Amino acid sequence: MEDTEEQLSSSKGAYFFIILRLSLVFIVLCGVIYPLTTTALAQVLMPSQANGSLLKNDAGVVVGSELIGQNFTNPALFHGRVSSIEYKAEASGSNNYAPSNPDMLQRTKDFITQWQLDNPDVPVNKLPVDLVTNSGSGLDPHITPGSAIVQIPRISNLTGIPATQLEELVNKHTEGRDLGLFGEERVNVLKLNMDLLKLSNK
Repeated sequence: MEDTEEQLSSSKGAYFFIILRLSLVFIVLCGVIYPLTTTALAQVLMPSQANGSLLKNDAGVVVGSELIGQNFTNPALFHGRVSSIEYKAEASGSNNYAPSNPDMLQRTKDFITQWQLDNPDVPVNKLPVDLVTNSGSGLDPHITPGSAIVQIPRISNLTGIPATQLEELVNKHTEGRDLGLFGEERVNVLKLNMDLLKLSNK
């Protein structure tokens, strides 16, 4: 009987040290080696994406990420989509309001009113829906080419840049469907505005 108890006690002790060793091995593998390896590979194979796809101006100053939209309020620049979270990356998401929600309806009405004031040359029925709707994340950095085109009269009037030149700029920054099949044509607003500022400063 005593021999059996000693064997059981010895077996428990052996299992404990086996589990401890396995735990330490996996902590090192999964908590140290794997993260360091994937980080190193990412820095070598795709350094820009690994560091946040940051965009810099001609002075080398970071002005934002091409993956996260910004709240452009200057009427002489192109504006992006409505963001109920003010493009705060740490608060990704939206209020998920239904179309009948009074807060969303009021926000949409307020935006349309402001649009009419800022863009008197463009009727409301020409206002693309993506300019008055929030994306699922609230961080979308893109608008449709049509949403950029309807802003050209305002920007042309304020900057003096010919509308045809602004249209060429929008066409230059229009990205096609992924693999030619998925998604829609889109324009990155930050990249577009960076080139617009270069034109304005000439």
